[in-house]
Amino acid sequence: MSAPLRVLHALAPEHRARLLSVAREVAFAEDTRIFEAGGVADRFWVVRSGTVSLFQHVLAGRRISVATLGPGDLLGWSWLFPPHTWDFGAEAFSPVRAYEFDASTVAGLGERDPSLELALTRTVGAVLAHRLETTRTALIEHYARHGGGPR
Repeated sequence: MSAPLRVLHALAPEHRARLLSVAREVAFAEDTRIFEAGGVADRFWVVRSGTVSLFQHVLAGRRISVATLGPGDLLGWSWLFPPHTWDFGAEAFSPVRAYEFDASTVAGLGERDPSLELALTRTVGAVLAHRLETTRTALIEHYARHGGGPR
C-alpha cells in the first residue's frame, strides 16, 4: 500500500501560501464527531496534530473504521465534487488541531488562479486514490474477520 500524501507539502510553495492565507485554525476534542455521512460538505481540513477516524456505516447501524488520519492528512474531499455531501463520517480519535478551509473561499481562489485549482484538484485526486485503496482493504479485512462473504 502506498504512503499517505501530505497535502500541503504536495503543493508548490506559492500555492501552499495562497491556500494557507484563507485557513482558520480549529481544534476538536477527543470523540468529537466532525461530520456525518450525508451531511453538507462545505469545508475541509488539514490535520496538524492528533488523529481522526474515518468511518462507514454498514449493516444495522454498525460502523467500521476505514482509515485513520494524522498530521498532514486531508480530512474531507467531498466539498470538491457534486453533490457536495460527505461520503464517510469523521470523529476525532484524540484531541485534534487542524487548518479549516471554507470550500467556497477556496473555489474562489481557484477561479482567480487556475494553476492553484489544477494543483489542488490533482492533489485531492491522489488522496482519493490512496483512500480508495485503504478503504477497500479495510472492508475486505472486516468482512474476512466477520464472515461477510457469500453463503
